[in-house]
Amino acid sequence: MSIETETQAETTPQRLSNTVIALGFVSLFMDISTEMAYTQIPRFLTLVLGVPASIVGLIEGLAESVASLFRLVSGYLSDRSGRRKPLTVFGYGSSALAKPLMASVTLWPVALLLRLIDRLGKGIRTAPRDALITEATPMALRGRAFGLHRAMDTIGAVIGPLLGILILNAIRGNLSHQLRTIFLLAGIPGLLAVLTLLLFVHEKPSSTYQKPATALSLPKWSELSPLYRRFLVIVFLFNLGNFSDAFLLLRAQDIGYSATGVMALYALFNVVEVLLDYNIGILGDRIGRRPLVIAGYLVFAVVYLGIGLAPSKAILAVFFVVYGLYYALTQGVQRAFTADFSDPDKLATQIGAYHMVVGIALLPASLIAGALYQYRAFLPFVLGASLACLSALLLANLPSPNTNGG
Repeated sequence: MSIETETQAETTPQRLSNTVIALGFVSLFMDISTEMAYTQIPRFLTLVLGVPASIVGLIEGLAESVASLFRLVSGYLSDRSGRRKPLTVFGYGSSALAKPLMASVTLWPVALLLRLIDRLGKGIRTAPRDALITEATPMALRGRAFGLHRAMDTIGAVIGPLLGILILNAIRGNLSHQLRTIFLLAGIPGLLAVLTLLLFVHEKPSSTYQKPATALSLPKWSELSPLYRRFLVIVFLFNLGNFSDAFLLLRAQDIGYSATGVMALYALFNVVEVLLDYNIGILGDRIGRRPLVIAGYLVFAVVYLGIGLAPSKAILAVFFVVYGLYYALTQGVQRAFTADFSDPDKLATQIGAYHMVVGIALLPASLIAGALYQYRAFLPFVLGASLACLSALLLANLPSPNTNGG
C-alpha cells in the first residue's frame, strides 16, 4: 500500500455523520406514510373510483414526469444558493400534506392533482437531499451512506404496508371507508418526517459555502460530459421499461390477491431489500458500483418476465421476493454511481439531471404499460425485461468515471 493510500485510509472517518443518519430517519418516516397510501392507490382507483388501467398509467406516469422537472430545478436552485435544507423541507412538507387529503377524493382528476403534489414534493427534495448526503460523506464511504439511507427508506416501506394491514383488519365498513382511513392516518408519519428534518438535519453553514468559480445555469445537454451523456441515455432506456410499481400491484390484484395480500407482497420484497441494502452499498465501495447495477438490471429482467407470466399466486410471490434483490442492487448504488460522474461545483444540478431523465422516461413508460396491460397483462412486463437486458449490455461497455465507482 502506498504512503498516500495509507494516509487517506487513516484520515477517512469510519462512521457516517449525524446528518446522514438523521436523513435516514426522515426517509423512514416518510416511506411509512408513502407506502401506507401507495400500496392501495391502484385498488382505490380501479375498485372505488372505477377507472381503467390506462388511467392508472396516466396518473402515475404524469405525476412522476412532472415531478422530474422539479428535480432538475431544485438541484439548480440548491447549487445556486448554496442551501440544501430549505428545498428539502419544502419537498417533504408537500408530500406529507398530500396523502391525508386523498381521503376526500371522489373524482380521478382530483386524485391526479394530489399525486402531482405528492410527487412534486419528492422531485423538489431529492436532488438537494442527495447533495446533503454526498457533502456530509467522504468518497470512500459514499456507497455506505447511500446504502444506509436506502435501507432506512426501505424499513419504512416494510412498516407502512404492515400498518396498512393492521388498519384494514381493525376497521369495519366497506372498502372505500377502509382505504380513506388509511390515507388519513398516513399523514401522521409524514408529519414526523418533517419534524425530524427540521430538528436534526444540519447542512454546511453558509459562511463556509464555496461559491462556484463560474456562474451556474441549468445544464444543457451539450454541456454535460460525453461520458455522463452516455450514462444518462442508458438510464433513460432502462426506465422506459421500468413503469410504475402500481402495475405490479394491479397484477397481484388480478391474479387473486386481496387488499391485505397486496400489502403483504409489497412488504415482503421490501424486507428482502432492507436486509441487503447496506451490505450491498459497502460491496459497491469495494468492487465498484457498475457491476452491481448491471446485475440489478438483469435481475429486473428475470423478475418482470416472472411476474408477467406467473400462472399462480405462489409463483408471483416468489418473484416479488426476488424483486427486492433488484432494488437492493440498484437504488442506493446507482445514486452513488451517478454522484461519481458529477462535477462537485454542480453536484445537486447534475444529480437533478439524472433524476429528471428517470422521470421523463416514466410518463411514456407508464402510458405504454397501461395500454399494453389492457390488451394483454403480460406484454408490458416482457417489454420491460427486454429493455433491461439491452441497458445492461450498454452499461457493461460504458467507460468508468475516474473514481472507485466504476
